[in-house]
Amino acid sequence: MLVASAFAVPGFAFAEKAYLEITLKVDPKDRAAAAAIYSKLKQPFLGKIPGAKSKELLVRDDDVQVLHGFTTRKQAEAYLSSDLFTKDVVVSLKPLLKADPEVRIYSAD
Repeated sequence: MLVASAFAVPGFAFAEKAYLEITLKVDPKDRAAAAAIYSKLKQPFLGKIPGAKSKELLVRDDDVQVLHGFTTRKQAEAYLSSDLFTKDVVVSLKPLLKADPEVRIYSAD
């Protein structure tokens, strides 16, 4: 009963969160190289990118995904035009990609 009434309080808001999901088509033989790029750039991402909260590598049978956590959607969008992304991530991964990456941003409350 207390929980239900807490949700009914006017002005009650959840903290905003955002996730940037980048799906990469990488041949199985090149996945170790892609994982090495991920490992190399994880700490610079977490230490230098405003709002960066997490970065996870998801290896699947068909592709590789990198899931980035941010404080806000605006910060996730800004990362895509940052030097770290455009000059380091994109340049490093380009030779390994079999197709253009799929980029999605999700907002969460």
